Amino acid sequence: MDQKMRAVGIRRYGPPEVLEPLEVERPEPGSDGILIRVAAAGVNPADCLLRSGGLRFVARQKMPFVPGADVAGVVEAVGPAVTRFRVGDPVYAMLPNTAGGGYAGYAVAAEGTVSVIPSGLAFEEAAGVPLAALTALQALRDEANLAAGDHVLVNGASGGVGTFAVQISRAMGARVTAVASGRNAGLVSGLGADEFLDYTRGDVTAGKRRYDAVFDAANVLLFRKVRRVLKPNGVFVTVNPFIGRLSPGWLARFREGRRIRSFLVRPDGADLEKIGAWIEAGEVRPVIDRSYPLADATEAHRRSEGRRVRGKLVLVVDERLAATGSGAAA
Repeated sequence: MDQKMRAVGIRRYGPPEVLEPLEVERPEPGSDGILIRVAAAGVNPADCLLRSGGLRFVARQKMPFVPGADVAGVVEAVGPAVTRFRVGDPVYAMLPNTAGGGYAGYAVAAEGTVSVIPSGLAFEEAAGVPLAALTALQALRDEANLAAGDHVLVNGASGGVGTFAVQISRAMGARVTAVASGRNAGLVSGLGADEFLDYTRGDVTAGKRRYDAVFDAANVLLFRKVRRVLKPNGVFVTVNPFIGRLSPGWLARFREGRRIRSFLVRPDGADLEKIGAWIEAGEVRPVIDRSYPLADATEAHRRSEGRRVRGKLVLVVDERLAATGSGAAA
C-alpha cells in the first residue's frame, strides 16, 4: 500500500520562494536499496541550481521535485540483497546528485553508497558530510593524484567543499595554502592550512610560489591565470563539469605540459567509510554554518545563494530523531 510522507520541494523552477511543503509518496527500497528515515539533510549549491532550473538542460526534473543529495538518519527497511546494514543502523549517504529526494521524511539509497555514521557525530553534523567531503576526496585523490609532500592551493577554502579539502589534503600528508576572504582566516587555519591567502587583497595567482595542484572548490578561477602558479606537471582541478567537455585540441593549447581536470562527484559508500575513519581519528570534521528546520528551506537556499556560507548548511527534517544524536530511532 502506498504511504505518504512530508517533504519540501518545487512544482516549478524559480527563486527560493518556490520551495513549498509537499506530501509525496514514500519510496520503497529495491533489491539492494536501503530506506532511510531522514533526521537531517545537507543543503548544497547544486540543490539551488536544480531548484532554479539552472541544470534543466542537463537533467530535467519531473514535478513535483524534492531536492537534496545529502541525508543522515537511521535504516528503516532494507531490500532482500542488502547484507551490510540492518534496521536501526545510523547511516548517511549521498543520493544521486540530480535525482534529489533528501528534503523528505524518507529517502532510498543503494547499499554501495551508504555508510555508518562515525561515532560521536550527530545527525545534523553527519548530514553536512557526504557530497562536500566526497567531492573533496575524489578531486584530490583521483583527479589531482595528490601525494604526501605535495603542495596544494585550495580556493574557496571556507566553503562546504573547501573546508573538507583543506582537512583531507592534510590527512593525505600534503602542504596546504588556503584561499578565502580575510574574515575566514582563523577558520581555515584552525582546519590545518599551512598558509593563508586573502583573495580580497589581490590576485592569488600572482605570487611566485608554484603548486603541485590547484583545487578550485569555488569554481571561479581561470586557467589562464592558474597556469602561472602550477609546477610543470601540476594539475588544476575544478568543480565545473563543463570544462572537461571541451575538445582535447582546444585544451591542448593551454596545457603546456600541465593538466586541467573537471569531474562530477559520485556517491560511494567506501569513500564515505574512509572519510568517516578520518573523522573518528580527529583529522577531519564537518563545519556547520547553520541548521534550519525543514520548513525554513527557503531561507536556507537564500543563504546558500548569498555565497557567504562558512562550511555547510543543514535542514533538520525530523526533530525528534535528530535530538537522539546519532543513535537508533526514537
